[in-house]
Amino acid sequence: MVSTPPAAPTAPRLDAATRLAVERTRLAYERTLMAWVRTSASLITFGFTIYKFFEFERTTGALPSAPGALSPRTFALLMIAVGLMTLVMAAVQHRQSLAAMRAEYGEAPSLSTAGLTAMLFTLLGVVALVVVLLRR
Repeated sequence: MVSTPPAAPTAPRLDAATRLAVERTRLAYERTLMAWVRTSASLITFGFTIYKFFEFERTTGALPSAPGALSPRTFALLMIAVGLMTLVMAAVQHRQSLAAMRAEYGEAPSLSTAGLTAMLFTLLGVVALVVVLLRR
């Protein structure tokens, strides 16, 4: 006796109102992630700008090297690291939200423009972090 494997469960066909509500929710998830991308990009670029500004001031001799608890380099590293952590946490939350929506309603694209943007800014942040870490 040969048995056939059970078919994968199919998502129920949604009525128009529910489909529109799911789409609005997905777009809200996208907007939320883009807001986090903007916030993270601001933190990353601000940290890198602080580092480059004080590096320039130090090389021109306009700013003496004064020991302190929080050097411009350390501050820049903290800002970049916080921006990266924020972006990664927001991207993980975004993926979890889309996965939950996909499991519930079966309609959510696996590829997100906001997710791709978050990945690109994560790469930018990693590059900025490496530059600040490797340069003295």
